[in-house]
Amino acid sequence: MALTKNERRQRIKNRIRKTVSGTESRPRLSVFRSNKEIYAQIVDDVTGKTIAAASSRDKDISAANGNKSEIATLVGKAIGEKAKGAGVETIAFDRGGYLYHGRVKSLAEGAREAGLKF
Repeated sequence: MALTKNERRQRIKNRIRKTVSGTESRPRLSVFRSNKEIYAQIVDDVTGKTIAAASSRDKDISAANGNKSEIATLVGKAIGEKAKGAGVETIAFDRGGYLYHGRVKSLAEGAREAGLKF
């Protein structure tokens, strides 16, 4: 029997997470994308703490008009600014099993514009 879309994404996600892990010096930028919203958080996997988080549901971002890719860029910029405020400059990018295309790519480019290195 063929895999469902979610089962396939979960397999890819597990394969990515075997190699991508966040440390204190280089935390992981984790991306979750739903049909309507996009969420990003910077995680230190060693201590299990979330350093910074941003989503398209934040008040300043949800008030902005634009398509989903433009909003994802704003989320990337917001997470980049929050990470800079927390003293994080380099990260490991975890695309969460999604293709590096569309909204995920827009979020990554927004984070790079904000000054994150990955």
